[in-house]
Amino acid sequence: MEIRAQGAGEADAVSRVITEAFADNGDVAALWSDVVTRGLAQASLVAVDGVEPVGHVGLSLGWLDARRELVDVLILSPLSVRPDRERKGIGTALVAAAVVAAEGLGAPAVFLEGSPGYYGQRGFQPAASWGFEAPSRRIPAPAFQVAVLSGHAGWMTGRVVYHDVWWEHDRAGLRDPELARVERNLAIES
Repeated sequence: MEIRAQGAGEADAVSRVITEAFADNGDVAALWSDVVTRGLAQASLVAVDGVEPVGHVGLSLGWLDARRELVDVLILSPLSVRPDRERKGIGTALVAAAVVAAEGLGAPAVFLEGSPGYYGQRGFQPAASWGFEAPSRRIPAPAFQVAVLSGHAGWMTGRVVYHDVWWEHDRAGLRDPELARVERNLAIES
């Protein structure tokens, strides 16, 4: 398996991977397409086994609204692995490659919404423990996570701000009943 930058002509294959992974009729794939179209994508990496992508991870531009200044940060989303290829280390490899890409882009931090059990084993920590606030109250605190990178300075604390595309697609956090279900599961994990 190879992890590399998404190539020209692979947008449809990436869209299929995202749609299969999220099983959501293409909602997340449409969000990622809009992120790319608006020039917000900072990295789009694929896991390829043979010739076809079997996994994808995206990094897009966000901001940290720190007291001193607005800081460019990266948002890791979506992370997608074809369902028939899950539990084979592809997601882990994509997350690691995304963090390396973020370092190469000079980002001080990478934020995400996701399972603290999964991402915690891959170098992410609760964002609140670093003084970061989620962009929405609909993101459960344990699910809002960060990988702090070498460019981070101690004064960089505050609220993370997503670009409009996340709000237009209603993908900043979850809504009930899904939010309530996730909060119950996170309480059980703690």
